[in-house]
Amino acid sequence: MFSDQLKIFSGSSNPLLAERICKELDVPLGKIKLSRFKCGEIYCHYEETIRNCDVFLVQTFSHPINEHFMELLVMMDAAKRASARTINLVIPYYGYSRQERKAAPREPITAKLVADLLNSAGAHRVITIDLHAPAIQGFFNIPVDHLTALDLLSSHIKSQNIKDLIVVSPDAGGVTRAENLANVLEAPIAMMFKKRYAHNEATVTHVVGDVEGKTPIIMEDLIDTGKTIVNVVEGLKERGANDVFICATHPVFSGPALQRLDHPNIREVIITDSIAIPQDHSSRFKVLSVAGLLSNAIRIIKDGGSISSLFKYGGI
Repeated sequence: MFSDQLKIFSGSSNPLLAERICKELDVPLGKIKLSRFKCGEIYCHYEETIRNCDVFLVQTFSHPINEHFMELLVMMDAAKRASARTINLVIPYYGYSRQERKAAPREPITAKLVADLLNSAGAHRVITIDLHAPAIQGFFNIPVDHLTALDLLSSHIKSQNIKDLIVVSPDAGGVTRAENLANVLEAPIAMMFKKRYAHNEATVTHVVGDVEGKTPIIMEDLIDTGKTIVNVVEGLKERGANDVFICATHPVFSGPALQRLDHPNIREVIITDSIAIPQDHSSRFKVLSVAGLLSNAIRIIKDGGSISSLFKYGGI
């Protein structure tokens, strides 16, 4: 049982996940008022004392990402001015993570900008899950606990008793996370090569590895529009693969992604609740909760001890 010095508050992005975390820790969810002025400005008021408390703010960077990001900054400022002892950010999905480097001249590195803003606003620690690029941890001047949902996802896959499975990386950049899953499942690995025409636009050019007659497990850190992943699924089917399973930590799901992924050649889409999705989704979607993972991290941070077991794979 924790002392009254631990306070957990939720932003508006994923309150259900915050409630699940509090239930795991057996602490009440903090009372906070978040509202908007008519002009769109964000207002925040903590409705209980947080003086000398360790405050954990749960806010994922889901759509509308800029609203949720600004809301978090306002929550941090209010906590700082209310004399919180520490301000700890629980950001299951770190938005802007795909802009972690300059891929062309005159581009921003927005993932670094976001880190700078969180640093400047007064964060003492960040807890996140499966960053698109693990190097983003180095953008911060504060501790970053980079957790992984690999155990959660792999345990579910093992429970399905899939025959002749093969783990597939949909591109060269995802080989490491696919290799981590393949090692856990003791399965072979294949890799797709894609030609990218624009953001969220790509087609499969060829496949490295034998997928014919096998059941692919496509491993991703996030799914955005679903267009590219469906191209990958169809490319695997053209090469003789069975219907596929898709694994991803973060269901960003922009536009008609849910409808695209309700595809006849997809047996199951395994995701987490790092981002809230509509409750009326297809039975093809299996949502696993990261509340236990995050609550364990908070417990260890508060009580002391080693958190390394929660990110032993270094991010998937």
